[in-house]
Amino acid sequence: MNRIPFPAMKRPLIAILRGIKPEETEGVVAALIENGLTAIEIPLNSPEPFKSIEIAAKLAPADVLIGAGTVLTTEAVDNLHNAGGKLLVTPNVDPEVIIRARDYGMVTMPGVFTPTEALAAARAGSTGLKFFPASVLGPSGINAIRAILPPELTIAAVGGVSDKNFAEYTNAGILAFGLGTSIYKPGMTVAEVAERAKATIYAYDAAVGA
Repeated sequence: MNRIPFPAMKRPLIAILRGIKPEETEGVVAALIENGLTAIEIPLNSPEPFKSIEIAAKLAPADVLIGAGTVLTTEAVDNLHNAGGKLLVTPNVDPEVIIRARDYGMVTMPGVFTPTEALAAARAGSTGLKFFPASVLGPSGINAIRAILPPELTIAAVGGVSDKNFAEYTNAGILAFGLGTSIYKPGMTVAEVAERAKATIYAYDAAVGA
């Protein structure tokens, strides 16, 4: 199986820009990149998401991962590829979606909650797993499932994780996170997003002892 690896990043943090509009994308994405975020997800239930993804992909340096969340169909994977996206995040495990994205060379992070879902995603060749909602499973729950998974999978905690509680997870060896409302909410200014990015980076570095 040709599993696409998660790229080497100083901080495996995915900023989730749910609800962002195309006209806001350039300023917000630039602020995130300037302040150290190197993976950005634009969920497909945002306004004109593929337009925003295309703007972000053209703006971002080669070492910054731009992609989509809430991807539910293979058609959406095709549209993501055409927009220049390199990251696919889903709320569920659909092997056809994972395989299509993998065939495009995308980093894939399907959403899972149970061992059955996690193993199904791994069999489909996913890069990693998005454990959601992490606040319900907690670090111990995620690690209990992690014990039965291929060791090369990147494990990310999403949902209820922020700069306020990184250490709970990093102490358990969970180092990748998806960050939503703690870093971006619709209506926030570029300056506010930059400030949240700075606080996030500071807290993450402190949690991992960087």
